[in-house]
Amino acid sequence: MHDFLYGTYPYIAITVMILGSIARYERDPFTWKSSSSQLLRRKQLIMGSVLFHIGVLIIFAGHFVGLLTPTQVFDAIGISHGAKQTLAVVAGGIAGTMALVGGLMLFHRRWTDPRIRKTSSFADIAILGMLIAQLILGLMTVFVSLGHLDGHEMVKFMSWAQGVVFFDGAAASYIADVSWVFKLHLFLGLTIFLVFPFTRLVHMLSAPVRYFVRPGYQIVRSRRENNN
Repeated sequence: MHDFLYGTYPYIAITVMILGSIARYERDPFTWKSSSSQLLRRKQLIMGSVLFHIGVLIIFAGHFVGLLTPTQVFDAIGISHGAKQTLAVVAGGIAGTMALVGGLMLFHRRWTDPRIRKTSSFADIAILGMLIAQLILGLMTVFVSLGHLDGHEMVKFMSWAQGVVFFDGAAASYIADVSWVFKLHLFLGLTIFLVFPFTRLVHMLSAPVRYFVRPGYQIVRSRRENNN
């Protein structure tokens, strides 16, 4: 089961994410959006959205660079495994806390406001719940990592991630003895990749380049303003 979850499941999740996203964009392009609920209620949205998105972007960048950069590169520029682990704990802890606070604000807003909840699909609420659970697990790994500040535990995850990317058949074995918290964190992260094409998360793939060259701005007025 371990070999399947961390040796085979990553390829299933990534394949579904890529092909599913392409299929959705080709077949249902008008569903490719974030479906903002700002017009229904602005309260909690701005602060929660800013905290959540900044935190998640920092976490994503840290995971991408930290896991996929070969250890030889860090050795060449003089960054030890211990220093890298300490940086990951501090930066990841701060960014994770920001994202979790923002995510909880957004979840509370979407769950408790009758109008927003009525216009929210099951996928909208479920994916936000999954992201919050993933953030909680991520913060739990910070406390486990405090007992491995030498950085050797992180090397295992680097070897696993790079092993998956380069089709190393032994990738799953590199994390066989890590804490269950890390394993659950990885599994949930892969599952988020799996359901990615079927949620509003697809808007992450759309770079808003046209916003910088569009001729004008979209003006949105309330019903009261229109009546006046």
